Amino acid sequence: MTIDDCYQLGSVVKPHGLRGLVVAFLDVDDLNAYRKMKSVYLELPTALGKLTEFAVERVQPQTTDRALLKLKGIDTIEAAEPLRNANLYRPLEELPELEEDQFYFHDVIGYTVVDEQLGELGIVETFYELPQQDVLAMRYQGQEVLIPVVDELISRADEQTRKLHVNLPEGLLDVYLSPGSWEQDEPDEQ
Repeated sequence: MTIDDCYQLGSVVKPHGLRGLVVAFLDVDDLNAYRKMKSVYLELPTALGKLTEFAVERVQPQTTDRALLKLKGIDTIEAAEPLRNANLYRPLEELPELEEDQFYFHDVIGYTVVDEQLGELGIVETFYELPQQDVLAMRYQGQEVLIPVVDELISRADEQTRKLHVNLPEGLLDVYLSPGSWEQDEPDEQ
C-alpha cells in the first residue's frame, strides 16, 4: 500500500499511559464511525513516505476529534513512543460514502471552477486546511485565489463535467487582483 492509495485519517499525538495506548487526532466528521476499524497504516516520522500496517485492537473516542488507539504489538510506553507524530492513513476505497452534493477535496483537484455570475474562472489546484476553515486554491488571471469551503460559496461538484460550481461574493476576486485597493492609507500625523 502506498500513500497515493490512501487518505490521511489523522495523526498520533503522543503515547498515553504505560500499556502502549496512543492519543490520536482523527480528522473525521463522525469519530464513532471508526470505532470498529480493523487496521490503520502509519507513516512514521523516521520513515517518511513508507507505510506500515498495524492491526487496531481498540478505538476509544475521547473528544470529537481525539481517540485512544490500541495497536496490536504496541504494549508498552517504550513501544508507543516512536509512533509520536506518525501520520495515520486508510485505503481510499474505504472512504465513507458522501451525501449528495458533498465531495472529498482530493476528488475535485483539477476541476474547473465555475461561478454563477462570472462563468469559468480557473482550475482547482489544492486545498489548505487552516485553523479557521478550509480553503480552496485556484489560479485566476495569474494570481492564487483562495475560496472558503462553505456551503454558501460552493454549491456543487459535477463529476461528469469535472466542474465545481461556486457563488462568489462580489469583490472577492478584486481583493486578489488589486490587493492595494483594499488597504487603508495611514492617516496623516499632525
